[in-house]
Amino acid sequence: MSDISRVVVGLSGGVDSAVAAYLLKEQGYQVIGVTLRTWQAESGAYSRCCDISDARRTAMQLDIPFYNVNSLPEFKEHVTEPFIKAYLNGLTPNPCVACNRHIKWEKLLSFADEINAEYIATGHYARVVRAENGRYTVKQAAYSAKDQTYMLYQLSQEQLARTLMPLADLTKEEVRDIAKSAGLDVAGKQDSQEICFVLDGGYAEYIDAHVDGKLPPPGDFVDEDGNVLGRHKGIVNYTVGQRKGLGIALGYPAYVKRIDPENNTVVLGNEDSVMKSRILCGDLNFMAVEDVAKGEKLRAFVKIRYHHAAAPAYLERIDDNIISVTFDEPVKAPAPGQSAVFYDSENRVTGGGIIQKDIQ
Repeated sequence: MSDISRVVVGLSGGVDSAVAAYLLKEQGYQVIGVTLRTWQAESGAYSRCCDISDARRTAMQLDIPFYNVNSLPEFKEHVTEPFIKAYLNGLTPNPCVACNRHIKWEKLLSFADEINAEYIATGHYARVVRAENGRYTVKQAAYSAKDQTYMLYQLSQEQLARTLMPLADLTKEEVRDIAKSAGLDVAGKQDSQEICFVLDGGYAEYIDAHVDGKLPPPGDFVDEDGNVLGRHKGIVNYTVGQRKGLGIALGYPAYVKRIDPENNTVVLGNEDSVMKSRILCGDLNFMAVEDVAKGEKLRAFVKIRYHHAAAPAYLERIDDNIISVTFDEPVKAPAPGQSAVFYDSENRVTGGGIIQKDIQ
């Protein structure tokens, strides 16, 4: 690595990206800070993922150039509009996955090309590695409690080849200690835990305020046989696997088993009813392997949500667009619209896809 290697660092205004920029500068890179302006409320407030004032202050403290890149149209096209559409169709989307691939990486790489920078970098807790077959993938970070590989599985080979992730070997406490030693103001800033563009209230309130038309009206809670159990507030208020906040007492713990937008019903069942042994996944992207061939069964460990412990399973291709995932033991409430991410035995991402449906 030469002293003139240039890297564009995505500065979110938080401590992780600030320390990533600091470490790369200490390693001799020519660091350029960029904040992507992804979303803005009518009040003028920005999303939690683009705190421009804190990002600019970090760049000043690090004495690096800083740019604010408008990404509002792309964020609306690839993140907020699909988010709303998914909930209206009874799905549970994961907007961070789409944002990483279509907004953060594409915009940062585009900016890097404009200024002839070789690399981009982020403050994600993950590690970019190259598998024995030459393909790039992401591997679980040393600090597994903060591992973010689940959110990165849609990145392309071209994007990974130009990506640096300096926090791969660090814990959150170590990152904060580095920030304090470097005199960065964001050292004690708390992490954002919610959807970045939902500033107040919940996601249902956000959808209500931004939907083009009317929300689906209240309808019936039903059991698997179609018997009416009560009334729901509208399908956008529920997700598969939800137990709390249903507002209905059935004499046993009730879970959302399925959401039926065509009939405007929410199907409820007991805990056993949401345990599933098989799911079908589409919108696939592969990292450590090029694909799963027809007739091949590939062993994997599969996460069906961000905080889910990866469960052992077999992957099998059904057709050109669908992978079947069969778990060794049933998993709880895989939700259509969420991502299923496949790992190998070395905690590297094999690939992943969007859950299309579950099969008992």
